[in-house]
Amino acid sequence: MHIQFWSVGKSNDQYVAEGITDFTKRINNYFTASWKIIPPPKNASSLIEADQKKKEAELILKQLDTPDYLVALDERGRPFTSNQLSSFIQDRANDSTKQLIFLIGGAFGLDSTVLKRANFTWSLSALTFPHQLVRLILAEQVYRACTILRNEKYHHS
Repeated sequence: MHIQFWSVGKSNDQYVAEGITDFTKRINNYFTASWKIIPPPKNASSLIEADQKKKEAELILKQLDTPDYLVALDERGRPFTSNQLSSFIQDRANDSTKQLIFLIGGAFGLDSTVLKRANFTWSLSALTFPHQLVRLILAEQVYRACTILRNEKYHHS
């Protein structure tokens, strides 16, 4: 199974890039993993919130393939413990999912069309984080879930 992390926004700032790179390399010991940074639409700053979300949705939806399993990160999604996330990932692998995509939306979140396409909607936290940190937290949590699957020492339950 290939795990992809998609995020709308600018490329990673240096203060988080090293951590994201490190955790992504670690995940590759379990599943192949990669990142796709989707640049915001042109003139995004001049668009109203709804139009910006729609433009981002168009960019996202045209890059998805039908069999892709899309996990949309959204504050209204279902929360997971680390153990539940590991079970979720294992279930996708057991279902022969070829591509598992974790999607972080833009500054205003995800458009309803993307949420409708999503196979699952996940709330990473009830807290609000900067997008850069969400990327780092997501990579670390997926790595943690992988170590749980192999009963390794990284996660202490």
